[in-house]
Amino acid sequence: MTHRILVTGGAGYLGSTMVPALLDAGHHVTVLDNFMYRQNSLSHVCHHPRFNVVRGDIRMEAVIKPLLKNVDIVIPLAALVGAPLCSRDPVGATTTNHDAIVSMLKLLSKEQIVLMPTTNSAYGTGDKNNFCTEESPLRPISQYAIEKVKVEQELMQHPNAISFRLATVFGMSPRMRIDLLVNDFVYRAVYDRFVVLFEGMFKRNYVHVRDVTRAFMHAIDKYAAMKGQIYNVGLSDANVSKKELCQAIQKHVPDFVFLDAPVGKDPDQRNYIVSNAKIEGTGFKPMFSLDTGIQELLKGFIMIKNSVYGNV
Repeated sequence: MTHRILVTGGAGYLGSTMVPALLDAGHHVTVLDNFMYRQNSLSHVCHHPRFNVVRGDIRMEAVIKPLLKNVDIVIPLAALVGAPLCSRDPVGATTTNHDAIVSMLKLLSKEQIVLMPTTNSAYGTGDKNNFCTEESPLRPISQYAIEKVKVEQELMQHPNAISFRLATVFGMSPRMRIDLLVNDFVYRAVYDRFVVLFEGMFKRNYVHVRDVTRAFMHAIDKYAAMKGQIYNVGLSDANVSKKELCQAIQKHVPDFVFLDAPVGKDPDQRNYIVSNAKIEGTGFKPMFSLDTGIQELLKGFIMIKNSVYGNV
């Protein structure tokens, strides 16, 4: 069955991988994006007759309201993503990550479906064993996580919604992000050959960007059984510490050196082990391992280097 789908922020890191897959599956896809990074990450699907794109700001009702009238499913990806960006622009983060979503939910009919990414960073440091399921208490640390928790509470009041608490995403995407932890560490291994770790034993969960797309498409196919629920989405065999991540990278870059800092504190105090058993119980299994992602990134970073102000 095909659907009419609106993807806000569809030209971003997640969306520029997800949108082509949705089109390939036969859906009609409209993307709303403000193109704040001047990206052209969806240029390769502009030929597609079932693709439409709108430049605009999701915070403006005059922009979002007419787009909502003609869709069956909304995938709200538009956000200021990550703690550092939200700290730099806290007002923009609140209006985009929270207020715009709450306003959008009020404009939807009860029949329209919302599939939304939230974050498992909401678990903070987990319980005394750092172990988290969807039923675990939420202890968000950053503004980004706090806003996502508030939005999820509003989201789950909608009768046709699913929340995906995403693990830390990694992998190559047409709108690349180097600041995500796995991507960042692999980039440093390629170009710096070293990284200094603060609290290197802190653990978190990871998921490949293409498996995020697969989780959303799985939910569309299994919607009747999954609706109204919250799901962690990550690799069950990738609850690893920063040190273990570096060791995994070192297998492919033998001269990569990592050191645990004897002093100092990581401003990101997330430290948790996440269970993904609930979504796996619906039949979803990730395809892309952490090791596969590292190898992919090593190839990708041959093509990408941040050297705007350098001579080499």
